[in-house]
Amino acid sequence: MARIGFLGLGNMGGPMAANLIKAGHDVAGFDPVPAARERLAVAGGRVAGSIAEAVRDAEVVLSMLPEGRHVRAAYLEAGGVLEVAAPGTLLIDCSTIDVETARAVAAAAAARGLAMLDAPVSGGVGGATAGTLTFMVGGEAEAFERARPILEAMGKAVIHAGPSGNGQAAKICNNMMLGIQMISVCEAMALAEKLGLAHQTLFEISSKSSGQCWSLTSYCPVPGPVPSSPANRGYAAGFTVAMMRKDLKLAQEAAQAVGARTPLGAEAYQLYNLFASEETRGLDFSAIMTMIGGKAD
Repeated sequence: MARIGFLGLGNMGGPMAANLIKAGHDVAGFDPVPAARERLAVAGGRVAGSIAEAVRDAEVVLSMLPEGRHVRAAYLEAGGVLEVAAPGTLLIDCSTIDVETARAVAAAAAARGLAMLDAPVSGGVGGATAGTLTFMVGGEAEAFERARPILEAMGKAVIHAGPSGNGQAAKICNNMMLGIQMISVCEAMALAEKLGLAHQTLFEISSKSSGQCWSLTSYCPVPGPVPSSPANRGYAAGFTVAMMRKDLKLAQEAAQAVGARTPLGAEAYQLYNLFASEETRGLDFSAIMTMIGGKAD
């Protein structure tokens, strides 16, 4: 079993760290939020008072942080991971961030003789809690094989996407598809209702036809057809509106950087940006149905 330093113990990182503890790993975690640190202690982890304390004796460092700027700060600033980590420590960043930051921090780690992987996840809070996440991993093959048993304690699928940054590339491409598909399902459900076609009937037809997609059959945005979907729980979040907006923004920034044409991705970002507010950003991203299904002007 490994000694693991875990940075970021929020809605995703907390359950991920708990699953590592359940698998028998020795986890020392740091988060600036006291309640997050308390949850780690209850789960059986060791609470660190700083990044340096969490990292100093670790064989593996994992991070789950909100944005690229937080990753840069945690790894590159004084007292951060690259300054403190012992030789041979494996670094794994599970945050969803921009490709440029992922590659820049990995290059800085390599310059210090440390192997680093970008390993963003799919599966949301439910997957983090259940240990059924999908990891999309960028980095050297040798480091990936070292990381595999650690990641498998938190997920059902661990996939090597290629060199550094490719894990982030896979994540933003996947979530751009997801955002577009969810909007398409919402629009179809809204249109069906106005045409007098019941949501359940459209679901039964489209789930067995060419309109079938995960956003319909596993995460249907209207109550009824998929009992486990957030639509049946007042859109309590598995993956929030704020997170979808963030990922769609990252996709647009990446597309602009390489000159890729993503008109539907751009429109999906604009719609989620319009929908996101203080009241809605914490809801599940499928709650955009409440905007799309509203009365026509």
